[in-house]
Amino acid sequence: MIMEKCADLLPYCFRFIRGVVDSPDFSLNISREILQHDHQLKAIASNLTKKIKNELAKILKDDREKYNDFYKSFGRQLKYGIVDEYGARKDLLSDLLMFHSSKKNEPVTLDEYIENMAVGQEKIYYVASDTVEHAMALPQTETVLDKGFDILCMTEDVDEFVMRGIGQYKEKEFCNITTDDLGLESEEEKKETETKQEESKDVLEFVKEALGDKVKSVKISNKLKNHAVMLSSEGNISIEMEKYFRGMPDYDGSMRAQYVLEINADHPAFAALKSAVENDKDKAAKMAEIMFCQGLIISGLPIDDTVGYSDKVFSLF
Repeated sequence: MIMEKCADLLPYCFRFIRGVVDSPDFSLNISREILQHDHQLKAIASNLTKKIKNELAKILKDDREKYNDFYKSFGRQLKYGIVDEYGARKDLLSDLLMFHSSKKNEPVTLDEYIENMAVGQEKIYYVASDTVEHAMALPQTETVLDKGFDILCMTEDVDEFVMRGIGQYKEKEFCNITTDDLGLESEEEKKETETKQEESKDVLEFVKEALGDKVKSVKISNKLKNHAVMLSSEGNISIEMEKYFRGMPDYDGSMRAQYVLEINADHPAFAALKSAVENDKDKAAKMAEIMFCQGLIISGLPIDDTVGYSDKVFSLF
């Protein structure tokens, strides 16, 4: 016995593996210090990693129920393996990952998602939220689902970091439907959105001024159909990432998303807001605050002043 535990034999993502390595390639008088720098150790580690990956891939293909049970226990560990070392092991682990499919209502691999992509679909659409139910109730899903496209629902706090670590899969870009451009608008629809944006310029500027630094910007949404408002984000920190940082015990409020308030120009709420901006600025300011708070609620974020929010709602009756 040279060493009871050898961390260098397996990558961190496979730390759940237990076993004994018996090799005739080590010299009898080798020390632990020499072992750590031994080229045979590196070769054995590489072979073990490949064998474990191949065995997991075989189980995934031949015994899906068994793999599902395995994934429930160790799927998060595989995800951390991608986040670790800035995606260096994404090629090793990406095809082992599974996420809930909005179409199949069950976990699917990225390969299965691509195989079942609808005609004309170019991106892998996903949404991150606390639960599948909340994810599918978000306003941002409307446009994607109306196109007949599948959405991957990601419910673990590490998932968005995983997507950034992978970048793209088999030449298909990942698209976070809460922050990224969906790429679903026709040229005519883009021009229509731009026209609405220009026509609503005064209202949007008023809302931005009323909300101040609570939001990065206010715009007419090209994602909303039936809902009045939604929050998206700009920059490197998404709303789900902010929620992850908020859950840390030493959270100091610095890691926050830059909110963008998106408004549905075709919703009656916007018509009421527009009328208030023209006729009653105080009422319009309250409506702007309420719209922003509604966006927070929909996104699963806390309202800082719940009493003030309640007072503003009842003041409109």
